[in-house]
Amino acid sequence: MLMVVCSSLCRPGHVGAVTAMRHLNWALGSGYRPPIQALVRQYVPAPEARPVPDERYAAGQTDRKDTATQTVQSSLSRPPKILPPSPPTSTPAPVSMSDRIVDPSLGVSPSVAIPFNIDWIFPRLRNPSSFWYWASQFVVAAVGIFSKIVLMFLNKTRVYNKERLVNLISKRPKDIPLVTVSNHYSCFDDPGLWGCLPMSIVCSTYNIRWSMAAHDICFTNKRHSLFFMFGKCIPVVRGNGVYQEAINLCIEKAAQGHWIHVFPEGKVNMEKEELRLKWGVGRIIYESPKIPIILPLWHIGMDDMLPNVEPYVLQRGKKITVNVGQPLDLNDYILDLKKRQVPEPTARKLITDKIQEAFRFLRAETEKLHSERE
Repeated sequence: MLMVVCSSLCRPGHVGAVTAMRHLNWALGSGYRPPIQALVRQYVPAPEARPVPDERYAAGQTDRKDTATQTVQSSLSRPPKILPPSPPTSTPAPVSMSDRIVDPSLGVSPSVAIPFNIDWIFPRLRNPSSFWYWASQFVVAAVGIFSKIVLMFLNKTRVYNKERLVNLISKRPKDIPLVTVSNHYSCFDDPGLWGCLPMSIVCSTYNIRWSMAAHDICFTNKRHSLFFMFGKCIPVVRGNGVYQEAINLCIEKAAQGHWIHVFPEGKVNMEKEELRLKWGVGRIIYESPKIPIILPLWHIGMDDMLPNVEPYVLQRGKKITVNVGQPLDLNDYILDLKKRQVPEPTARKLITDKIQEAFRFLRAETEKLHSERE
């Protein structure tokens, strides 16, 4: 009945309440009963509440319960459930090298502290600018002259088979990389060892090695980072495993035919014990597009020239012996590993074991040469 009154009020050209009252009296007197459809409107689910076809079931399967419809209908018969407010979500921090998600099976530690952001260094080392070459030439020459004075003039240094190293640096084919490996007894091993080389090598940024340096020692602030970056040092995050930017960049430099020096012990071996070598060197050699020439070196006495105890002052007059070993002929061995599709983790370990065997022999030989000197 109320619907009839409202419809008369809303009819175009109505005359107000008087006309509405006349319609009301007529309806009451004639016993008018409005249909129930006028009072109850049929419920139509909203588009987002309508059932959606489930792709997990085949088309035409009709015996499946429609959970979406059940949810809507059941919600009409009971009061809505008030859910507690969800806690505010914080904006995630930008990902840096120290907190990237890593695969635990790779032996990578995501909790290695990064005292100074080093991400900006790698693009500059990958694509050096003209300014980088000028600055690098200045740093390399200054450090090379200093190393030569300290190693060859202030101390009693003898280098065995030096021409072998010089020839491989300067006369090998341009597209063939050179990977030198040596023990690590002193913080002055690099650049100090290269003081034995001719000035044309030790003072040239185009000829001197690429080397990895500890991020938490050499790259702790902007000035130190620039100095070591121009000295062709690549920041390596010790504890971050073999799948990190430093190893990737060494592989790229090997692909360009450069000389790369690696300390496979992974740290300064102050106790001089036989450590298991790190597998990063094996990955560099195995993944290089061109199999590199592998040249081992062993030295004794560098830790006497720069002791590993405070006050860390360079000494003079110390006996130092450097022994350049025979190049390791692993070409056929590596090609066989690739032909048999040996998994990379296994291959890099096998290659590293070969270097460890060469180190064992070269160490005994160098210790004998060192002891025979006056």
